Amino acid sequence: MLSESSEKGLLKSDGTICPSEFIQGAHAFALKWNSFCHHHHLPSCSWLSSPNPSFISSHQVHGYLSLDKMCILSSNNVRIDGNTVSHAGEEQLNFFQGQTSTTQDMLDTDQVHYYDFHILYSNSYRIPLLYFRGYSSDGQPLTLSQIERDLPANSAKLLTDLKWTFITQMEHPFLNRPWYTLHPCGTNELMKLLVNTCLSKAEGTPERYLISWFSVVSQVIGLKIPLEMATPH
Repeated sequence: MLSESSEKGLLKSDGTICPSEFIQGAHAFALKWNSFCHHHHLPSCSWLSSPNPSFISSHQVHGYLSLDKMCILSSNNVRIDGNTVSHAGEEQLNFFQGQTSTTQDMLDTDQVHYYDFHILYSNSYRIPLLYFRGYSSDGQPLTLSQIERDLPANSAKLLTDLKWTFITQMEHPFLNRPWYTLHPCGTNELMKLLVNTCLSKAEGTPERYLISWFSVVSQVIGLKIPLEMATPH
């Protein structure tokens, strides 16, 4: 496994990232995420390698980052420890969280939805891609309309306002099953802006690139990452 520290000054001004930089940044991202996730009731992040030899021979990056089984309360008003939690259409705390004793008690109801998030590398666009799927406590996959109802209001607004962000369904290249993804059109322009304006030369590492990218795209699907992730070493 690659070390958490990254080489300086590797990022390109066009907003893309090469396969080796993605792998380096992904391992560093996972290490940093896992150092904070348990404090925020979030699942751990892991790097998964492809078990398919034919896939490995045809792709430059042979694995992806996985954040699996995040929970969201999906009923209109759910009581937790005496407090009312609003439906996902309104502003709320801890939109996604890990499985806790509270959600475990609700597993036999339709009040909990689970989401898996995978971060892959696009050989065509040379940028990270976010794939995700939602499912109920009985394992039934969620439709796009159900997923859209789970999104908080600000996420729905971002999907409407930002032309580069729209949800589409594509085959997961590692799992060969349909997953939802944020279409990559325009992402390199976004990253070009971030690389050239927000990331200083000292911060221009694969790790910072991936964290900056995820900080933006996670807002679209209502996932709030730990604030500690945004703090440079």
